[in-house]
Amino acid sequence: MSFPGSGLAKGLAVTLRTMTKRSVTAQYPDVQPDLPPRTRGVIGLFEENCTVCMLCARECPDWCIYIDSHKETVPPAAPGGRERSRNVLDRFAIDFALCMYCGICIEVCPFDALFWSPEFEYAETDIHELTHERDKLREWMWTVPEPPALDPAAEEPKELAAARKAADKLAAQQQAEAEAARAAEQESADQDRPDTPGEGT
Repeated sequence: MSFPGSGLAKGLAVTLRTMTKRSVTAQYPDVQPDLPPRTRGVIGLFEENCTVCMLCARECPDWCIYIDSHKETVPPAAPGGRERSRNVLDRFAIDFALCMYCGICIEVCPFDALFWSPEFEYAETDIHELTHERDKLREWMWTVPEPPALDPAAEEPKELAAARKAADKLAAQQQAEAEAARAAEQESADQDRPDTPGEGT
């Protein structure tokens, strides 16, 4: 059962506790803030992984990613092979004046070419200068923090489990082949060995 005015009393108690606490001032920019590891600052580009699939630009709800590319012919890897063509990245830019930091481009990238960087000091006096090209995105890539360590009790990723299973199967097959080869050599050696006459003959 609540008494009349009990809610007001609780609110005033919270206000009183807050007033009596010592305030903490963040000394920015002299002291950089301690940001959480999953801070959504800006988007870094690891262009070596980019295959110009255009998936990030197509899925972006703001259409703020601009990509230009051209095709190059790759000579055959072996004599008699066919020439192949591959996409070469010419431009990768993100307009951060339009970006709403939803992270869809990072999630849909199939080759891990885009990452969240905790950088946030990229304000400009002109809104047109908020379109950053791939050189700037590349610089932000080196500020991307390492991923957190996996939980020791977590399940092994399916990719690692499949790779480990295939490696164990290959190792078992190689071991079986080696044992079969040793058994064949032993059998061949036993057949080539001359019979020794028994004692008393």
